[in-house]
Amino acid sequence: MARRESEHPTELELEILKVLWDEAPLPVRDVRDRLEQHAGRPLAHSTVITMLNIMVRKGYLRRKKQGKAFFFSPKVERDRVAGGIMGDVLSRIFDGSPAAMMLNLIETADLDADELAELRRLISRKAREQS
Repeated sequence: MARRESEHPTELELEILKVLWDEAPLPVRDVRDRLEQHAGRPLAHSTVITMLNIMVRKGYLRRKKQGKAFFFSPKVERDRVAGGIMGDVLSRIFDGSPAAMMLNLIETADLDADELAELRRLISRKAREQS
């Protein structure tokens, strides 16, 4: 029986998107090299081609032929993908409670003083917007 297709990118698809969000368009060879450099993930050339074509079919990437090579670039924005994944986590794990999710993140993450100050600023700004 075939596996149900996820509504969110898989782990490897996210790694590919991160490469292409930082630097696109890229040919298959360069995507493969970046995956190995940044993610420490050596993959066969054919595997990368297959993944890129699947991602085009899913609507995550666009493909454009330049000369003899295909170049790939992201079709989805980082914020949209992050928002979808965060929304899924929010509803599935935290029963839709943003406060519970944020409290868990603050309690479990190793935040430095600058990050805590930034969170305070964001919360204060959000509170002012609500008033």
